[in-house]
Amino acid sequence: MKKTQKSVINEKEFFHDEGRNNSNCENPVAADFSLRRERKHRLPLDYYKGKVKITFTFCIEEKKILFVDKEIVDKFLEILIEIKNKYDCKNWVYIFMLNHVHLIIEGNSEEADLWRMIVRFKQKTGFWLSKNRKGIRWQKDFYDHIHRKNEDLKKHIIYVLDNPVRKGLIAHWEEYAFKGSLDFDLEEIIT
Repeated sequence: MKKTQKSVINEKEFFHDEGRNNSNCENPVAADFSLRRERKHRLPLDYYKGKVKITFTFCIEEKKILFVDKEIVDKFLEILIEIKNKYDCKNWVYIFMLNHVHLIIEGNSEEADLWRMIVRFKQKTGFWLSKNRKGIRWQKDFYDHIHRKNEDLKKHIIYVLDNPVRKGLIAHWEEYAFKGSLDFDLEEIIT
């Protein structure tokens, strides 16, 4: 099914993008989103629990550039490690682009709660921003894609890692400084 802003996405497909482009924060629909009433996520929160894999993307409001400083990225990674462990999750890949972040997270057990994990991560990093980078904050919502069991995880990881290549920032994903995995060896995954 071709996705458009007004298309209805079947919950059984385990896919969610609220009709917005989840590959970057430069979509005119996403940019105009703040002018419309905020939507709630369509899928029940139970879809985010257990041994599920989800790609999350969240953006800095007004596309302000933030992730160019190793100190900031390191602080956010420190928070991510704490939160993912608290909610029994593992991180397949992360990448901090200039004004947004991509994560692929998976629950380690049936008790894992990826929704609460990501909301808590945004809260904690948002609080840090309010104290250390005045005027910079997250957009209210985020984009997510719940992976079907038969989806090719390697393909999604490569897509996330190639983000700075598509943006013209580097020639090969390995050159980008603010990427990695907190639980896996990326070289082993994609070779």
